[in-house]
Amino acid sequence: MNRLHALGSGVALLAVASVAPAWGAVVINQSDEINLSVFVPCANGGAGEVVELSGPLHTLVTFRFNGHQVGGKGHFQPQGLSGTGLTTGDSYRGVGVTQSIFSGSLENGKFTETFVNNFRIIGQGRGNNFAVHENFHLTINANGEVTTFRDNFSADCK
Repeated sequence: MNRLHALGSGVALLAVASVAPAWGAVVINQSDEINLSVFVPCANGGAGEVVELSGPLHTLVTFRFNGHQVGGKGHFQPQGLSGTGLTTGDSYRGVGVTQSIFSGSLENGKFTETFVNNFRIIGQGRGNNFAVHENFHLTINANGEVTTFRDNFSADCK
């Protein structure tokens, strides 16, 4: 499975590199309206409820390519995301940031990727805030071997 992921990543890198913009180019920098439904298990006195959130999500994606190296960054951040619990009618806000960065060699297949997601749904009062965190890292050496793989995920009520 790890070799398959590495092969898929390598093919994707080559495909993107063939049409890549100049080194360090900003590919996307925009804000779009999103709608998101999330089950918050600690809401509604611990019974949980679905919270519908809407508002702008800022997206910034950069890409760099210099003939031998390819890489990029992604940054996603809600800006004014708000909503309502479908059972209680309580108000909620969605806050946080998701970032990813990758780099790879087109000469020897080395590849690294790091992904960090921190997303919180903040409710009224105490005990109904929901926090999601994920930290993912992958390193593939020049021999195509996965040398580091970590995926730490948590979802907690606060």
